[in-house]
Amino acid sequence: MWNQMGLFTQPDHPYTVSEITARIRALLEQEPLLQDVWIEGEVSNFSRASSGHIYFTLKDAGAQVNGVVWRTQAQALAYVPRSGDQVVIHGRIGLYEQGGRYQIYVDAIRPAGRGSLFQEFERLKAQLEAEGLFAPERKRPLPTYPQRIGVVTSPTAAAFRDVLNVLTRRYPLAEVLLAPTLVQGETAPPQIVAALAALNTREDVDVILIVRGGGSLEDLWAFNDERVARAVAASRIPVISGVGHETDFTLTDFAADHRAPTPSAAAEMATPDRAELQALVQQRHAQLTRTFETRLRGFCDRVARLNRALQYLSPAARLANARQRVDDLLARADAAVTHRLTIQRQRAQGLSARLTALNPDAVLARGYAIVQERETEEVITSVKAITTGLALTLRLQDGEAAARGE
Repeated sequence: MWNQMGLFTQPDHPYTVSEITARIRALLEQEPLLQDVWIEGEVSNFSRASSGHIYFTLKDAGAQVNGVVWRTQAQALAYVPRSGDQVVIHGRIGLYEQGGRYQIYVDAIRPAGRGSLFQEFERLKAQLEAEGLFAPERKRPLPTYPQRIGVVTSPTAAAFRDVLNVLTRRYPLAEVLLAPTLVQGETAPPQIVAALAALNTREDVDVILIVRGGGSLEDLWAFNDERVARAVAASRIPVISGVGHETDFTLTDFAADHRAPTPSAAAEMATPDRAELQALVQQRHAQLTRTFETRLRGFCDRVARLNRALQYLSPAARLANARQRVDDLLARADAAVTHRLTIQRQRAQGLSARLTALNPDAVLARGYAIVQERETEEVITSVKAITTGLALTLRLQDGEAAARGE
């Protein structure tokens, strides 16, 4: 600020950049006109980030403004412009504080000079959506390995050549059945409907591709026809829509079971990749080989166990066991008999020794004699039985002798 002497002085508390930027942002957002504004201009520097957000510059001969479409709004756009398109956009003016620049946050985009056509598109889209033709729950899955693919397009179109090139490269096993039709002009919608109907009468078509290359809104309008959208939704066979470029959206895209950004992408979506299938086949072959080897080892182990069990239960094994048992019993019997004979022999020897010890001859051998009355041969055991003159017989070890009592 300037003092009374005309000198510039620094304030005690200057504003920060963030404070000033926040103040400018508040002023912009408090202006009702800037929060609900339509702007016309030419699109340049168009880009779509990996996050799904869209960024571009809207310019005219004298100025330019940056535009941002957040992902949620971008997914709902019926028309996505390209650099060079003249458009009318709707949104609110805000300030990107980190960059220090103002920009418009867009929620609707229409091509300039074609508002009535887009109004009809939005009307039909809202009507068909209300009827449930675009409901996610009615979308059907695609066959994993289609054998026959129906293609609805012009036979001379570049889109058809692109589809054939992709199918030949990715999945040459599939047969292609073309349902020819015009893809542009007033007579195109009934022809497209007829082509879809013709394919739906066949039982050998697994999936239908309805494709066309890029073009202007008028060029693609046949695929915004209500008859075409209803025919696609009513198809008995799953339908993939590959109409226009990635930024082009038609009612056919919403009605189809799956939407591809380009005709080539539609062909890729409908088929598996040959390289991936080869890798899968090799993987399954390795799994089958491992499984077979494991089961074979299991069977071999089982046969070995059964063979051992058979050998154990065979008559030869049982006879061998019986023979061994007989030998064992014989050995035990022989040992028992031998033991018993030994005991009996020892007992007999003991008895013999006792008999020997009690034998009178043995007593006589030790110097004793047996005194007997001669006539009666009665053994005299006491001297009181001997009378004078009694005839006696003395038995000695080596014979007998006569004696008389005194």
